[in-house]
Amino acid sequence: MNVGILGLGLIGGSMARAFSKAGHTVLAAERDESILEFACLAGAVNGQLDEASIPKCDLILLAIYPEGCVQWLEKFAHLIRKDALVMDLCGTKERVCNACFQLSEQYGFTFAGGHPMAGSHFSGFKYSRSNLFQGAPMVIVPPRFDDIALLDRIKTALDPCNFGFFSVCTAQEHDKTIAFTSQMPHVLSNAYIKSPTASAHKGFSAGSYKDLTRVAWLHPQMWAQLCMENRENMLFELDTYIESLLSYRKALETNDTETLIALFDEGRKRKEEVDG
Repeated sequence: MNVGILGLGLIGGSMARAFSKAGHTVLAAERDESILEFACLAGAVNGQLDEASIPKCDLILLAIYPEGCVQWLEKFAHLIRKDALVMDLCGTKERVCNACFQLSEQYGFTFAGGHPMAGSHFSGFKYSRSNLFQGAPMVIVPPRFDDIALLDRIKTALDPCNFGFFSVCTAQEHDKTIAFTSQMPHVLSNAYIKSPTASAHKGFSAGSYKDLTRVAWLHPQMWAQLCMENRENMLFELDTYIESLLSYRKALETNDTETLIALFDEGRKRKEEVDG
């Protein structure tokens, strides 16, 4: 299979390594030529994804920002074979899926949204690895929900990644949920570490500190764009969280131990409810 990959960051690079390791031909487009050259030397990429090679691809994976994915597909959609499968791997889905579904209908190829639920607080090709997606969930946003053959085709195409299981949802459902499970934790972690007390944490911190602050070390431009593209859902989650925090603050301010106990117990029960 000929696999085209747009972008060789952590996700695109790991996809390249996974497909290359499985024996497929990987063609990549990367604006930083030095990264593309390094990926070729590392054996993750076999050649360049360009106007000449796009028509040769059976599978094309778009692994850059949503706006960039749309712009690339608008420019090169006419070169994509009608029997090819195109997927984006973006962190938000509404913008990219709305545009790319229309382009796929116009030019006759198949497009589906995708979001691999795997990553790292490190970014870039140098941190990519072929087993990044091993056992991880993969979210699929298909153009039609009654097309079982398409879902099987997607799963088969992504076999080299060894995903643990697949979830299927609409773009709207994806973005609402991902605001809570992915974007909010990055905002909370990034805000939490700004406390002046953080500089004195060494010798006083253990697992809870490490868990909470791990993703504070993020890619600012990427996460700012993801949050802005999911602005309404993020505002809902932030407002909900701030309201909850104010309840804890009020209990402390008024020396209300019973309310604080009740708040902690409510959160404990909620965690048990949602995670089993």
